Amino acid sequence: MIFSIIASKYRQHMELVNYLIFGVLTTVVNWIVFQFFNELLSVNWTIANVIAWVAAVLFAYVTNRKYVFPSSGKHIFREFALFVQFRLVSLVLEMVFLFVLIELIKLEPFLSKVITAVIVVGSNYVFSKLIVFRKRRNINGSN
Repeated sequence: MIFSIIASKYRQHMELVNYLIFGVLTTVVNWIVFQFFNELLSVNWTIANVIAWVAAVLFAYVTNRKYVFPSSGKHIFREFALFVQFRLVSLVLEMVFLFVLIELIKLEPFLSKVITAVIVVGSNYVFSKLIVFRKRRNINGSN
């Protein structure tokens, strides 16, 4: 009984639930790579953040395309380029917020990443849902 209720709710909100699951996993990838380079290898936070961003974007694209906004489009390169383009926008947002939090307010880099993640995850969802993976209609009206 409870399983069928949960399954029904999941199907009803599958896209958002999947985005949250894979968004958390993408964030974890980002944070682990950032910490590895920044803390363990003593790489400057800006370089560590860009390396972490690359790892997270690759992970996010694959999981978003397959599980969140299922896409079987033939133009995978164009879709990936659009995905990266909008993730670059969120990278700029993240770098600005990190600069303010780390360099001006003097917060610890990882705490700054955690705070900034909320803004980045939200903007990435909007970009992916409304632009990158939106359903495109062809001339006869089908997807």
